[in-house]
Amino acid sequence: MAESAPEKPGSQADEAQASRAARPDRSTWIAGGIVLALVLWMGSGFVFPAEEEEQVVRDEPVAPVAVSVRESQAQPVEQVFIAEGQALPVRDTVLRAEMSGEIVALEAERGDSISEGAVIARFNDEERAAARAQAEAELERAERELEQAETLLDRGTGTLDRVVNARTARAAADAALVSARRAERHTAIRAGFDGRLDDLDIETGEFVSAGETVGRLIDLDPLRVEIQVPQQVLSGIHTGMQAEVRFITGETAQGVIRFVGSAADPRTRTFPAEIAVDNPDSTIPAGISAQVRVPTEETMAHFLSPATLALSTDGRLVVKTVDDEDVVVAHTVSIVRAQSDGIHVAGLPDTARVITIGQGFVNDGDTVAPQPDERDAPEPGDDPQAVTQAPDTQAPETGTQGDAQAVSPLDPADPASELFGDDAQMPSPGAQ
Repeated sequence: MAESAPEKPGSQADEAQASRAARPDRSTWIAGGIVLALVLWMGSGFVFPAEEEEQVVRDEPVAPVAVSVRESQAQPVEQVFIAEGQALPVRDTVLRAEMSGEIVALEAERGDSISEGAVIARFNDEERAAARAQAEAELERAERELEQAETLLDRGTGTLDRVVNARTARAAADAALVSARRAERHTAIRAGFDGRLDDLDIETGEFVSAGETVGRLIDLDPLRVEIQVPQQVLSGIHTGMQAEVRFITGETAQGVIRFVGSAADPRTRTFPAEIAVDNPDSTIPAGISAQVRVPTEETMAHFLSPATLALSTDGRLVVKTVDDEDVVVAHTVSIVRAQSDGIHVAGLPDTARVITIGQGFVNDGDTVAPQPDERDAPEPGDDPQAVTQAPDTQAPETGTQGDAQAVSPLDPADPASELFGDDAQMPSPGAQ
């Protein structure tokens, strides 16, 4: 028999590879089965939908929030306009020499109180005295010549022209004498009014020119206090109104408004005003700072702690109170007077239960559980730093409406911690 040809090793390997490729891969079958199971599970939801369980809403009553309240009664409050000013002399003038010459005597010293017309200094008047004597002699001569000319005219031996010339000469001599006497009076520097010689810059033997400044004379009675009045309160300030003036040196005096300007300063939009203060002994100096308090009107207001104020989202200042049915009522208020120990506010009923603790956690219309505030109530005092008639007590508008929020957050040390408890859950501000 003929022997068959031996097979090539490469052909056997190719056949085995082709055989394996023709058989399905086991991992492929597994993946396909998983995909099919997922599709069937997702589709079952559309074929057999699950029954929806009804949600039960339970209306559980919310316990009222506990707050502290204090009874407040409105009281009359005097509104006062307060301004800072400066004390100035009622008259202040610079002394000048009216002639040139040598100072031969000083009749007053710096700091002296002098009367109107009193001599302060004298010039060397020898030259002025000689000029006056000469002018007097010239006037006598001119009068004699006029008399002679008129006599000759009456006798018919004189002329009218000679009489006219004589009269002209006499008038000139008379004018020269008046000028000489005036110049002689100017040989003394005199006070123009009653006052205090605040400065004197000349000494004996010094030569002074005409028009040169030699001193300063001031009048401190009455003293003039100058202030600036804002345009918002100008209508309430009038001449003749009483004012209390407190100087920085500690003195306090009563004054009267004697001037209110009619034109505002274009830079500050304020109007000048002056208060006259009696200062008979000139004990209060000029130039010091002063605070002026002008009572304007009286209004009814409540004295409260600043902590009771709240700010609404539309920029209004409000105070929250509790009515007879324990419902929160937010009242829009305005600050009438503010001082270091409290504020006076208007806009509340004459009698009100003001929320003093917890006002930041309740809103207008909420029902609360009020508890009396056992702390001492603030009492208004005479505060020299009190500020009244605040020009603007509202915050800028935010353009939204809503419930009022507390002006400042509750301090961790606030007594509200005792009222609500350390672990109590507070309703967030603005929550309904």
